[in-house]
Amino acid sequence: MVKSSGDAVDPRVARTRRDVIRASATSLLEDGWGATTHAEVARRAGYSKATVYAHWPTSVDLVRDAISLICEDATHPATGGDLVEDLHAALGALAGTLSEGRYDRLMAGVIERAGHDEGARELRDRLYETATTGVRGVLAAHLAPDDVEPCLAMLVGAVLVRTTYEGGTADAAFLTDLIARALPT
Repeated sequence: MVKSSGDAVDPRVARTRRDVIRASATSLLEDGWGATTHAEVARRAGYSKATVYAHWPTSVDLVRDAISLICEDATHPATGGDLVEDLHAALGALAGTLSEGRYDRLMAGVIERAGHDEGARELRDRLYETATTGVRGVLAAHLAPDDVEPCLAMLVGAVLVRTTYEGGTADAAFLTDLIARALPT
């Protein structure tokens, strides 16, 4: 990386990195991993392929930084202290994100590669952690530690199946029923 005096990053390099990472993230969310090539990212960002390759020698390097940006930009609803209401908000936000159809393409590429690529496994884990942070936080605030992970798996799994596999909506009635079934009594 080109540095100026005092070890500060050259603003041109910082701008290039920012533009390319944003273009990579957009490509991942719109078209998936397979379409997020150096050539496509260079086209979207307005830089040469050589510039992209100079900073990100492999597609995993490019995707890793894009996923970092996606995870950093993730937001989760504020909690109010009521378990059921907070779960409704957190699960509703997750369902909304999944229903957009952008994350299924992203996750499909990551999951496909995770079986044989340690870097992709790390990305899969980071995406899961980011996607479930809101729900996990609500559960951790209200449940015994041993109950958090099983409830998280049931709740998130049901929302994922409803929105992604079934193509349905996780509306308020669905979430109310799901929460009632999943919470330990």
